[in-house]
Amino acid sequence: MSRPVIPRRTVIAAICAIASGCATSPFQPGFDYYITGNAEDVVTETGGLLVMQGGGDDVDFNYQRMGELSGGGDFVVLRASGGDDYNEYIYALCNCDSVATIVFKNRDAAYDPLVVEKIRDAEALFIAGGDQSNYVRYWKGTPVEDAIHFVATKPAPIGGTSAGMAVMGEFSYSAMSPESLTSSNALSDPFHEDLTLENDFLTFAGMQNVITDQHLVERDRIGRTIALLARLVHDGRFAKAIAADRETSLHIDPATGIAEVFATQDHDTPYVYFLRATEAATVCTPGTPLTMHGIAVYRAMPGTRFDIKAWAGSGGTAYTLNVDGGHLSSSRDEIY
Repeated sequence: MSRPVIPRRTVIAAICAIASGCATSPFQPGFDYYITGNAEDVVTETGGLLVMQGGGDDVDFNYQRMGELSGGGDFVVLRASGGDDYNEYIYALCNCDSVATIVFKNRDAAYDPLVVEKIRDAEALFIAGGDQSNYVRYWKGTPVEDAIHFVATKPAPIGGTSAGMAVMGEFSYSAMSPESLTSSNALSDPFHEDLTLENDFLTFAGMQNVITDQHLVERDRIGRTIALLARLVHDGRFAKAIAADRETSLHIDPATGIAEVFATQDHDTPYVYFLRATEAATVCTPGTPLTMHGIAVYRAMPGTRFDIKAWAGSGGTAYTLNVDGGHLSSSRDEIY
């Protein structure tokens, strides 16, 4: 069924009226708000789903499936940079009543009643890419964090790509330093200043004790994923990792824990990696290269499935990685 699209000027007028945020107003809100479709709230029957993509070009099926499980309700995109790029794209795929984007400019926006209401009323939420440190800074301990959890427990579909995926585990690489953590720096010093960790932030069913990583093969990040795991284990956390390459997404049914992999057409590394430490690191001290053995890896691709609860898959590739003095080696020769 086709949905009405609100003219652009009507959207801007609505923003000015409800958020005092038009260009002519002396009062600038801490957010931008854009909507495509019906501006009135609807309530639909929803189902739970977690969608995590490793960045890059979006997988269309993400939004088709999220729209289906939203019951055709209101789809909300959250971001801390950019504009309304997602609105028309998702609207064309999800068969939803509306698609809205909220762009956060600061932490104050996370206390705005309009922002909180729009999130809580959503039948699907998606966290865009960008810089995950902004999501931690702007949302942690605020009504927006509570609102995101409220949507997840309806249950309703929640998704994220790149930085959005980064904050979907119980633990996250928070990117709080000026430079992005590289595998080289992480393996040479698992306490490197760029290795910043966060917990007690967003918590979704099935993601307990999990940390995520993104753009894995593209940016050669499996070494940093292992270093993140090593630090968590060193700190007494029995953590596991889910890491995805670009243009590759993982869909998890939070009720059953069953996960499936999807990717853009003809992408040459359409893999999601599930990593688990089988023992603590032999050497995990500041300023010293990491030594850690027995990292169990399971590589999944489209057509394979993984049981998050049992931490076991079928149809993929299982192997072991070791780190000695900061150098990676694999039981199958290839680390990926």
